[in-house]
Amino acid sequence: MLDLAPPPACIADRPVLVGFSGGLDSTVLLHLLVTQAGRGLRAIHVHHGLHPDANRWAEHCRATCDRLGVAIAVATVEVARGGGRGPEAAARDVRRAAFAMELRDGEVLALAHHRDDQAETFLLRALRGSGVDGLGAMRPWCRFARGTLWRPLLAVPRAELIGYASRHGLSWIEDPSNADVSLDRNFLRHEVLPLLRRRWPAVDAAFARSAGLASQAGALLDEDDGVALDALRNGDPDSIDLDALRDLSPPRQARVLRYWVQSLALPPVPAQGVDVILGHLLQARDDSRAEFAWDGAWVRRWQGRLHAGRGGAALPAAWRADWDGRTPLPLPGGGTLQLIGADGFAHSMAVVARQGGERITLAGRSHSHALKHVLQDLHVPPWRRERIPLLVDADGEVLAAGDIVASGAFTAWLDAHGARLAWDDGTDRLN
Repeated sequence: MLDLAPPPACIADRPVLVGFSGGLDSTVLLHLLVTQAGRGLRAIHVHHGLHPDANRWAEHCRATCDRLGVAIAVATVEVARGGGRGPEAAARDVRRAAFAMELRDGEVLALAHHRDDQAETFLLRALRGSGVDGLGAMRPWCRFARGTLWRPLLAVPRAELIGYASRHGLSWIEDPSNADVSLDRNFLRHEVLPLLRRRWPAVDAAFARSAGLASQAGALLDEDDGVALDALRNGDPDSIDLDALRDLSPPRQARVLRYWVQSLALPPVPAQGVDVILGHLLQARDDSRAEFAWDGAWVRRWQGRLHAGRGGAALPAAWRADWDGRTPLPLPGGGTLQLIGADGFAHSMAVVARQGGERITLAGRSHSHALKHVLQDLHVPPWRRERIPLLVDADGEVLAAGDIVASGAFTAWLDAHGARLAWDDGTDRLN
């Protein structure tokens, strides 16, 4: 009898979404969940379209779930070619994105990684020079998207999965790409680990145990990183204080920086990025617009702090749109401007990009102020100023800059109508 590793108490009674490729591992996991879990269960199959038989594999997964009485969602994705990530990493990225999109609030994503997978992951990361966090490899459970990721087979060797599948007459897909030793993981699986097992038969268990010990050590370090990060944030959860960061030892600086980026749900900072941030950005002038960008994310220095985010290109200089306020206005590059609490404006307004030199008359003032200075006084970061949409009337007078500041006359109109502007700048804004 093959038993599932029990989930932690905090997720024990939640519904489960199983990642189902149709291969041996996920087929055994799905069968076990149906027979042992006794909880709400559904499956997701990610259709990568990378193999000529991909459509047949999706149909196999549907048929298997139908026989077991499990609802299944098939997510068709496109794996980006090139980009320096490699085929394995690119496929993994889109698969995880599909899982995150499908996972419901509070649901548990169950994946079929087993002990052999853990050993391979540990060895791969050791070969890439990973530290204790990377060598911790895969954890039995962790937070993921809107729920939790759970790996109930992580302590089970693949040989036991094969035995279980044979005893229960299960059928599964054999992906021929699993034999392609040009892929790093397959090379380890088919060439390196069999050789190691000839000398050290328990090598898989040893690597998995080392991964577990590294994970425990990483968790302890994470606790200290969290305490240090709270002090660096100093009441602002989305940026960190540079002077306080400098007071930490260099190894702790690097750990806290990675921990901070992870806490903001941004892609992991590459190793050279940590060096750039802790070297160049910490030494740059506040007005230098120093930044490090990677995978669509960035870290920038401004006003004695480091700020992080994703995306955020400036609005096109010539952009202009008429707007009556009745429906949200889409903005170039993503995001919207929305009038909330009122049906619309009496007369159509225009929304434009900043050109420079604009002025605005604030409430209680008889004269106008340079909008640039108003935004600076409000400590609006320069990268947000570049994206801020301006609401103007027929004469070109600035009524509002996003939802950050409004003219006295427009503020009175909003108050009279119980309304407000809401600006979503279309980025994963963290500050």
